[in-house]
Amino acid sequence: MSGMVIRKLPDFKHYKIQLFLENTLFGMGNPLLDISAVVDKDFLDKFGLKPNDQILAEDKHKALFEEIVKRNKVEYHAGGSTQNSVKIAQWMIQEPHKVATFFGCIGNDHFGEILKKKAEEAHVDAHYYEQNEEPTGTCAACITGDNRSLVANLAAANCYKKEKHLDLDSNWELVKKAKVYYIAGFFLTVSPESILKVAKHASDNNKIFCMNLSAPFISQFFKEPLMKVMPYVDILFGNETEAATFAKELGFETDDIAEIAKKTQNLPKDNTKRQRVVVFTQGKDDTVATTVTMFPVVDIDQNAIVDTNGAGDAFVGGFLSALVQENKLEECIRAGHYAANVIIKRVGCTFPEKPDYQ
Repeated sequence: MSGMVIRKLPDFKHYKIQLFLENTLFGMGNPLLDISAVVDKDFLDKFGLKPNDQILAEDKHKALFEEIVKRNKVEYHAGGSTQNSVKIAQWMIQEPHKVATFFGCIGNDHFGEILKKKAEEAHVDAHYYEQNEEPTGTCAACITGDNRSLVANLAAANCYKKEKHLDLDSNWELVKKAKVYYIAGFFLTVSPESILKVAKHASDNNKIFCMNLSAPFISQFFKEPLMKVMPYVDILFGNETEAATFAKELGFETDDIAEIAKKTQNLPKDNTKRQRVVVFTQGKDDTVATTVTMFPVVDIDQNAIVDTNGAGDAFVGGFLSALVQENKLEECIRAGHYAANVIIKRVGCTFPEKPDYQ
């Protein structure tokens, strides 16, 4: 038997998982390059910023983004609500890479190149629509002590064009490849027609379409496009404030979060093969999910909390990581709670190299 070569058989289980998972999750939204730096009070005063706030950039903030890079040691991260969530889903899954596909618009510039590199490092299969009219969207995180002042300049993120990107055959093939879709409500302000096309595809093919209420102003000022998409929504996320605003706008006449979840679940739905699931987080209080169940969050020492920004995105990311692996609702929520618990102990929507999750 000398000279016999013994070859190790391939790991078919891993191969099957890889075959199933690659590009299984599809996200579309507003890609932003997060630029984090420790600054002093003078810097905040110069640009009229509060120590702990979230605002959209105005003309007076234009110089801020260049100055924060010149004056300080900065960290760059691929950001924006939907991109954060798919990035965290990929982190929770670890391997195979490129489980998540992401579409959004960036500028053909230096920050755009950094964003592409950061998405690649996160192993997300990002296919950006690149244009020259507007620079890449950025979000400056100005850190003073325990406080974090966020200034978002959407810029290129506002320029996404369905016919120039989503409708291209090569890109639409990636959409068709997915089994789970997630889009934050923020994208309703940019391209509701793109959301509808993806949502209808998911519904027609009995795939899972997920959406997020994202912020109270979405229900208040973008109610019409939101309600056009709602019949196609299989899983709806939101926090208690967003849920309360949504209920008020729809005339639910209740401020009970569990009741709001139930009424939202019962809104008209296109694909009747799947009952809508509604998941409302409530910070440190129990997460509400239909059919109405309360899921306790992970206990945490309040002194360990560093930064709650990104906790909602992280919860969704953890949830999606379990969902694409066809886990039950309880496991999806457990994964969501774990991811949010990790993120709030760190500055920004960042995470360690590997999750410690069983």
